[in-house]
Formats: sequence, structure tokens, C-alpha cells
Amino acid sequence: MPANHEHFVKKNAAYVSTFTKGALALPPSKHLTVVTCMDARIEPAGQLGIELGEAHIIRNAGGSAREALRSIVISQRLLGTREIAVFHHTGCGMLTFSTDQLKAIVKDAAPGDTKVEEEVEKFDSFLEFSELEQSVKGDVEFLQGNPLVLKETKITGWTYDVQSGKISQVV
Repeated sequence: MPANHEHFVKKNAAYVSTFTKGALALPPSKHLTVVTCMDARIEPAGQLGIELGEAHIIRNAGGSAREALRSIVISQRLLGTREIAVFHHTGCGMLTFSTDQLKAIVKDAAPGDTKVEEEVEKFDSFLEFSELEQSVKGDVEFLQGNPLVLKETKITGWTYDVQSGKISQVV
């Protein structure tokens, strides 16, 4: 079975054949940043009606605002975004483990490898959560209280249902 990357050039050629957006400005036209999960079932542009060039989409495990902060600062201070929408989703893998469990999994996969053990212990937390809506509220509160986020920023929090495709505003 060929590796996925072996299809990139062919798939890109098809994309390039209809590409017409080469003149878009660097700053996103809607001045919007979306923070969401890296889950393969999440496709924020299509799910939210965002076109190429309209928003920054920051993705990481669980859609963590804490992990996205560096990108948010760059998005706001250098590229003019003034609205942040945090999206978490049902069925998220971040609901299924604890930091201690994940550390044990990593260490068990490399028994006796002190470098692996040292590196994984550098993580105080993998930012997992146990309740979906509370995780959204916590991320919004984190951003609202963070001095690096511009005070005039409109910050909202949402959930996305992977079964129905429906979004719901939490904050």
C-alpha cells in the first residue's frame, strides 16, 4: 500500500488546475481566528462557511486555547484579527485519558529510554478535559483574562457535534 504522501503531487495538481485565489491579502479578511481540534472529522472552513483568506484556523489536540496562544498573539498583533471563536467537539479524544495515563503509554513504548522519560515528564499537562462545555468555558475565560489577548477582542465558545454536524454556542 503506498504511503499517503505519494498522492500529494497528483492531488495538488488537480487543486492547482482550478486555483484562483493567489492574490489574497495576508491578513484574514474577516479578522477572525478559529481555535479548534486537530481531529480528522473537523473541517472548520466547510462547517462554518469560511472561505480561503477569511480567517486563521488554529488546530491542536482538543482545540486548546492555551496551546494556541502563541499563534493568537501573532494573529492579533501582526495580522489584525479581533475576534476569536473557540470550538470543541463531541467525541473528542481529549475526553478519554489523563496526563498520567498518556505519560505511562509513552514511557511503556520505550522502556528504559531515559531521554524519552525526561522529555515526557516536561509536560505538566496534556491539557485533557473531562467535560465538553466546561472545557469551552475554561478556554474562553483563559483568553478573556490573558493580558496578551487584546482587550477589545470578541471571544465566543462553541461545541460541534460530530454526529449531526451541528454547532451550538456555549459562551
